[in-house]
Amino acid sequence: MSSPAQPEGNADASRSRSLRGEVWVTRRAHFNAAHRLHNPDESEAWNREQFGPCNNPRWHGHNYVLEVTVRGEPDPKTGFVIELGDLKQLMQEAIIDKCDHRNLNEEVDFLHGLLPTTENLVIAFWNELAPRLRSGSLHCVRLYETERNYAEYHGPAAS
Repeated sequence: MSSPAQPEGNADASRSRSLRGEVWVTRRAHFNAAHRLHNPDESEAWNREQFGPCNNPRWHGHNYVLEVTVRGEPDPKTGFVIELGDLKQLMQEAIIDKCDHRNLNEEVDFLHGLLPTTENLVIAFWNELAPRLRSGSLHCVRLYETERNYAEYHGPAAS
């Protein structure tokens, strides 16, 4: 006996070949970047006290790990929430190409004027990715600054 998700050879071609249910799909990417945590509206002493070594005037860098999660129901024809190659390309064009081996304070247009904390980065990355997504909906942007420290953002509706 066949299941509704797997019709036999001569079954109606319009039948879904996917099961119903919401699924979360995550893609991971890596990039390296430098930044300095420094609020120009505050004194040098305040910045040193707040940000410590991260306020180094000569910058410091991280090997970031970016995870982007898209949610949705699998397409009835492809079984995909989003084609992972499309998600990879979207992340590459919107984030990685602009941030990899860059100074986040000075070289990334969509970060201009922001303190490039991990918290601000996940919100900025969401804002770059969400309008470009063609299938599913953005569920989470997670950014590891170190192996032990990360921030994640679930979008403005979650706030």
